[in-house]
Amino acid sequence: MAEIIDGKALAKKMQAAMAEQIVELQVKFGRSPGLAVLMVGDNPASAAYVRGKETACKRVGITSFGKHFPADASQAELELVIDELNQDDRVDGILVQLPLPEHLDAIALINRIHPDKDADGLHPYNMGRLMRGEEGLQSCTPAGVMKLLEAANVAIAGKTAVVIGRSILVGKPLAIMLLQANATVIMAHSRTDDLAAITQKADILVAAVGKPEFISANMVKSGAVVIDVGINRITDYEGNSRLVGDVDFEGVKAIASQITPVPGGVGPMTVTMLLHNTIWSYCRKYGITYS
Repeated sequence: MAEIIDGKALAKKMQAAMAEQIVELQVKFGRSPGLAVLMVGDNPASAAYVRGKETACKRVGITSFGKHFPADASQAELELVIDELNQDDRVDGILVQLPLPEHLDAIALINRIHPDKDADGLHPYNMGRLMRGEEGLQSCTPAGVMKLLEAANVAIAGKTAVVIGRSILVGKPLAIMLLQANATVIMAHSRTDDLAAITQKADILVAAVGKPEFISANMVKSGAVVIDVGINRITDYEGNSRLVGDVDFEGVKAIASQITPVPGGVGPMTVTMLLHNTIWSYCRKYGITYS
């Protein structure tokens, strides 16, 4: 039976350390790090994510500069706010909560954020830094996955890692991070032929496909480490809903060596790395190294 990689516990430990560090930084520099989260509309899932981020900020001592806009907010209005936040010395990190209403250009808004305040690590400049192996802000979910692997003492160098999913949010940056950790990386996706033949080669299998319980036990190599990035809400015939990942947890945990649960695995680490990025930007402003 697989060992559970507890993202909730690791996030709690990291956030406790952050809270202690922020107390010291506030005394030294006269202010705490600041994070601005921009949300447009009233998407229930987005609202829940934003509340979670604001609660996490409060827990560690980061000042929130949350800005919520009506669903009909214009591109020009949001660009103006981002410009103002770029110039605001109290703000160290800026995040645009996705998805946005269809009339808005999310890529243009993300690109409008100053690279040094790009708390989500999605600006092309920071993506370029990652590609080149340079220090910089990194995408939160992939960075959280790497922290989980490190905390679980998973050997990465020389291992075969299969990443299912090629999004700019998770799959592509995570593949680069695993390459930099000296894994042999295979990227698979919706057009991959005979996916099971690929996934069965994985010493480390990462599922980020957005399909409930898509990865079954017969797709997983015995003893593999399985990281489930997916989060999906499913409803049974009685109308009861629950959250599940992209992995059939009950089936796969019987043959994997280590596995992340959903919820309580990668999710808490995504928020934690958002906080990490904000503190990193703050420290960089004052010439301090933060890792």
